[in-house]
Amino acid sequence: MTTQDHRDDYLDLDAIVGSLDDSADASTAGDADGTAPAARAALHHSSYATAPGYRLKVRQGPGTDTPVVRRLAEGARIQIRCQTRGQRVSGPYGTSNIWDNIAPGEYVSDAYVRTGSSGMVTQSCMN
Repeated sequence: MTTQDHRDDYLDLDAIVGSLDDSADASTAGDADGTAPAARAALHHSSYATAPGYRLKVRQGPGTDTPVVRRLAEGARIQIRCQTRGQRVSGPYGTSNIWDNIAPGEYVSDAYVRTGSSGMVTQSCMN
């Protein structure tokens, strides 16, 4: 994937969020962190690249002490359903205690996912 491809990913996301912001009304007032629910929904369906050169372990919970349920293919893209805080992990994209839920009972460390942010990019998981 080229640098231009990454720029295109961000431009597409900016266009989606921008169009949602333009159409926001009182029923889509921002959440506590200032993100409109419609924008969160758009982000929820975004696809993110995992770190190149890794077959990322998918775990049953937000920590390395939970069982591995499967491995992702190298270069896989994921959709993040929600995010939660768990064990702090260091990876190619920094050190983070954020874990991305990609399916029921399936979590990957955000330190191995290129979200373009050091914080959460979607809603918190309801535990």
